[in-house]
Amino acid sequence: MGYMAAAHTAVMNPTALQITLISETYPPEINGVANTLGRLVEGLRGRGHRVQLVRPRQATDPAQPLDADLLLTRGWPLPGYPGLQWGQSALHKLLRRWQRQRPDVLYIATEGPLGLSALRAARRLGIPVVSGFHTNFQQYTGHYGVGLLTRLLTNYLRWFHNRSQLTLVPSAGQQIELQRRDFERLALLARGVDSQLFHPSRRSEALRASWGLGPDELAVLHVGRLAAEKNLGLLGKAFTALQASQPRRRMRLILVGDGPQRASLQAQLPDAVFCGLQRGEALAAHYASGDLFLFPSLSETFGNVVLEALASGLGVVAYDQAAAAQHIHHGHNGALARPGDEHGFCEAACWLLEDDETLRRVRLNARQHAGRQGWDGIVQLFEQHLRGALQAPPKVADRAGAAAIRGKAPGP
Repeated sequence: MGYMAAAHTAVMNPTALQITLISETYPPEINGVANTLGRLVEGLRGRGHRVQLVRPRQATDPAQPLDADLLLTRGWPLPGYPGLQWGQSALHKLLRRWQRQRPDVLYIATEGPLGLSALRAARRLGIPVVSGFHTNFQQYTGHYGVGLLTRLLTNYLRWFHNRSQLTLVPSAGQQIELQRRDFERLALLARGVDSQLFHPSRRSEALRASWGLGPDELAVLHVGRLAAEKNLGLLGKAFTALQASQPRRRMRLILVGDGPQRASLQAQLPDAVFCGLQRGEALAAHYASGDLFLFPSLSETFGNVVLEALASGLGVVAYDQAAAAQHIHHGHNGALARPGDEHGFCEAACWLLEDDETLRRVRLNARQHAGRQGWDGIVQLFEQHLRGALQAPPKVADRAGAAAIRGKAPGP
């Protein structure tokens, strides 16, 4: 069922809420934040709530959208991140809209100019706000040559989120890190996985053959955006270690996804197979046709691909943080390394291939665990958090946000 179609099959809910979700990214854009938000909106509509979506216009949008619950704004390209954008400030448009049709509660998923204008409008009108901490932008700045902005951006994010009734974070580790940085009123909202879509039964020997692999040979897989903050230099090191540990076993490194580092990675890894962007059932088939999944990122707030790989029955190797810390028990359903320990990461990968029984057992346990991580319970908890915000004291209006987004240090 599509995200919009869920509105037409909603269950009757006598206490349904009028919810507005604000985000700079949304399906059909491909990234973890867009996927999560699409699932949450679909789930809320399925539970009988009316959800208005405010986001930047995408290339696929018609000139005049027919959906009354979709408000489009202008967008700006996100520097260093082709294909993604920040929404333009829409303060007056939102004030007019919400004065005519007031939402019960807002969920602001991104902290750019559009999200800031939504926060300011809500505070003027006394509308409760729940915010989501979806992306470690303060960590990304160092990867794109603007490391000096990291402290300022962290200050802005703290200022932004502390002006909502509640901030939802995807992992316990992220919650602890933000608490150390004086973020207030944090709550955990994990992520789920569609374990019917991502399933070992979608394994395709024809797809594996197109990668140059036979039934008993190994596909070492990575799925994700090919970008600097993903720590992808470790992929080549780990794959070399795997080859050295299994000199008689043929294996290929398979990368699914696209991004600004694709060309440089293709030069560094000439024998790897680059599959580009995949969606839906094609993506699920790529997962299920792999054997080992390498996830070297250190910048994730969660990492949806970890759950998708587990659901597909792969042996997952990752750092002990975010989604991996929540869902992988080392030696049982995957392999973990201490964050930043590249040697440990490579050793963990090699351990999975020490014997066929180890990999078989880990893959079976991975599937069993992920099969219990559906979206229904997460959507229900999300609804509870939104209802809870209606009981929280309203935030008073202020005008400091504009200074923050212009690059000045925000006030208290």
